[in-house]
Amino acid sequence: MANTIFIVGVLGNIISSLAYLSPLRTFWRIVKKRSTEDFSSIPYICTLMNAILWIYYGITKPDSFLIATINGFGAVTQIVYILIFLVFISPRMRAKTALLVGLLDVAFVAAAISFTHFMFQGDVRIDVVGFICDCSSMLVYASPLAAMKTVITTKSVEFMPFLLSFSILLNGGFWTLYALLAKDILVGIPNGIGLLLGIAQLILYGIYHRYKPLKEASDNLEDGLQNESLIPTRDSVS
Repeated sequence: MANTIFIVGVLGNIISSLAYLSPLRTFWRIVKKRSTEDFSSIPYICTLMNAILWIYYGITKPDSFLIATINGFGAVTQIVYILIFLVFISPRMRAKTALLVGLLDVAFVAAAISFTHFMFQGDVRIDVVGFICDCSSMLVYASPLAAMKTVITTKSVEFMPFLLSFSILLNGGFWTLYALLAKDILVGIPNGIGLLLGIAQLILYGIYHRYKPLKEASDNLEDGLQNESLIPTRDSVS
C-alpha cells in the first residue's frame, strides 16, 4: 500500500506541475501585449498563499513530503506570475495588487504558521493546519467559479483557458485518489471539490468554445461584417 501511495503521489506531483505551468500561454500573451487585459491577479495571489500553507502541512505531517515538494514548486511559479502582473498591470491597480500580496501571502501566512506552531502540538497541530489549508483551498477554488460565471455571462471561453480547466480536473482526480489511499480527509476535501469543478468547467467549455471572443466579435461589428456579437461559429476559439 505504501508503494501505491508513493506512486500516486509522484503522479500527482507531475500532474500538479503541469497545472502550475498551464497559465504560461496566458502570461506569454500578457508579456507580448504588455498588458494584463481582463486577467485577474487574485487567483495567483490566493494560489501562492495556499501553496505556502500546504508546504507547512507537508512538513508538519509525517510521510507527507510529496505534498510539500509539489507546493514548493507551485509557490515558485506563482511568485513569477505575480511579478509579471506587477510589471504589466495598470499603475492604479499595482498598489492594490501589492497590498493584497502583502496581506495574504506574507501577513496572513506568517500569522497562521506562527499561531499553529506555538499554540498546538502533535496531531492537533496537524489537524488545525490542515483545516486552515482546506479553508485556503476554498478561496483558490472560488477563482474557477468566477471564471465560470464570466463564461456564462459573456458566452466566451477566452478568459478560461482549456489547459487550466483540464489540469484542474486531472489534479483534483489524482490527489483525491491519493487522499483515499492515504486516508487523509484533509487532502481529500479540497481536491474532491477541485475534481468536480474541473468537470463543470470542461462541460462549460464544450458548450461555449464555438462562440467568438468578445474582442473579435466587437471588431467584426466595427468592420460591418456581422450584425450580432457572440454568435456560434464552426471554428473553435479559445
